[in-house]
Amino acid sequence: MAGPYPERAPAVVSAKRQQFGSRFLNDPARVFHHNAWDNVEWSEEQAAAAERKVRENSTQRVCQEKQVDYEVNAYKYWNEFYKIHENRFFKDRHWLFTEFPELAPSPDQNDFNDWLSENKRSEVPEGRSKEDGPGLKTEEQHMCSSDSLGHKTQMPPVEGDVTQKLSRLEICADEFPGSSATYRILEVGCGVGNTVFPILQTNRDPGLFVYCCDFSSTAVELVQTDSAYDPCRCFAFVHDLCDEDTSYPVPGESLDIIILIFVLSAVVPDKMQKAINRLSRLLKPGGMMLLRDYGRYDMAQLRFKKGQCLSENFYVRGDGTRVYFFTQEELDTLFTTAGLEKVQNLVDRRLQVNRGKQLTMYRVWIQCKYRKPLLSGAG
Repeated sequence: MAGPYPERAPAVVSAKRQQFGSRFLNDPARVFHHNAWDNVEWSEEQAAAAERKVRENSTQRVCQEKQVDYEVNAYKYWNEFYKIHENRFFKDRHWLFTEFPELAPSPDQNDFNDWLSENKRSEVPEGRSKEDGPGLKTEEQHMCSSDSLGHKTQMPPVEGDVTQKLSRLEICADEFPGSSATYRILEVGCGVGNTVFPILQTNRDPGLFVYCCDFSSTAVELVQTDSAYDPCRCFAFVHDLCDEDTSYPVPGESLDIIILIFVLSAVVPDKMQKAINRLSRLLKPGGMMLLRDYGRYDMAQLRFKKGQCLSENFYVRGDGTRVYFFTQEELDTLFTTAGLEKVQNLVDRRLQVNRGKQLTMYRVWIQCKYRKPLLSGAG
């Protein structure tokens, strides 16, 4: 799959636009005229076929012994993934500024306008796909298209006592990484920085501070040693989203934005609610949680074979990493139970096309924005 995101004029990043793009397949005979189509409606027959396929690939479950291994050693599988792929697997997610303008700087910032003029190519907002299922190969779609993550240098030195404090995550209400910032963003499941670095490079707001964490120590090390990593504006740390005993390095109600991009789907379903509850407590009143993840009946789910299903709609890939496929209702329940209010909960259905092989591939993602209510009587 090449060039999977529909072309858009640069100005749409900061202006109102048609949801999820403006390339629609009105004539099925033209399906191979473009690389991707937006908001593709499924026929009843297609939806029924997808449901049958999921029932079929779910009949044989992974044995309990292996399921325990995948849970206990999850960090090892992700470390191995990043040791193999390093920073070559995903492209920088510049599409985030379109789908989530809350992350973009004000339109009058020169750095952002410069970026717009230099990044006219468009990208598709999806997660990993190399191992989404047997036979699914989309390497060209995910390979890093720029060298912003390819040239690494050692992280700039920081004064010794500060470095020790950050490494031990010693925090208090008045002194913690980014404590003087006026706008704080946390990305959970940052990988090698494909979200964090575009934010840092385009949003030069002096009051911005970005936190990023990942389950994989290998991934965090790749972030910390990248030339784009600036410890004065960013703090990367290892953290298990499901670890109830380890605190985040920020006080409660201190974050403006929390980002979850194709990360919640890697969590065991029965641990998701507590994870979201803990994150919700970190948001300021009025703060937002932004999510994009796999939707039910995405092509990746349909391509799994028997014997890869862990539980209902939860699978293990060939490399030992896991993935869940959500419905809008499930995500709404997770967020509202955590005390958040719905701002957006949308299904993004795309038809991606391999014109060379004359193949069509249906992707399903869900995009959510949920806000922490303002304090009663505030304002």
